[in-house]
Amino acid sequence: MFATIALALFAMVLLFDLGMRAAIQRRRTGNTGIRLPSTREQCWARATLGLGVLLPGVAAPIAELLGVPALAALDQPAIRIAGIVLTLVGVGASAGAQQAMGPSWRTTVDSTERPALVTGGVFRIVRNPIYTAMIIMVVGLTMVVPNAIALAGLGMMLVGAQVQVRLIEEPYLRRIHDRAYRDYAAHVGRFLPGIGRLRSTDIASGAIGFRGGR
Repeated sequence: MFATIALALFAMVLLFDLGMRAAIQRRRTGNTGIRLPSTREQCWARATLGLGVLLPGVAAPIAELLGVPALAALDQPAIRIAGIVLTLVGVGASAGAQQAMGPSWRTTVDSTERPALVTGGVFRIVRNPIYTAMIIMVVGLTMVVPNAIALAGLGMMLVGAQVQVRLIEEPYLRRIHDRAYRDYAAHVGRFLPGIGRLRSTDIASGAIGFRGGR
């Protein structure tokens, strides 16, 4: 039963978190906001993020339907039900954060564009609420079908989000928004409130990689 629910949740993710978002963006701005990766780093990050969702959302439930057992320590109805709730929270939070970005929403960086820096609403709490919500969603999917495949996907999601944000988006935003982004990043956490704020020394030296945070 839970494997089927996980597949249904993943279908909902595709419908609401990408399909409807692209349609809303097209109606609002004239384009879907979907951008293809243009660099090796972007390709690697998007592939890792994609697998991080596909493994717990598709591969793990199919494997369970085929007889692959869940991890005994996590194979509890209460954990699986909590995972359903957490997945729904993540999907809703992701949709809300994407809506809050307005015309600035993109699936990845396009170096030829200069979208406005969004710092209001939920972006006052964390700089990357969409990725935070996606991580919550993937944690939820992993709890719904808690096997080794789902856990591998969760690990890939965490790595992909870090690479996408630290190595691709933060340097890009620093380049196009300069002081405005530096001031914003110095006061607002990366994925969680107060955690991952960029030090002024890191920003000044351009070291927005795996170092910044306090």
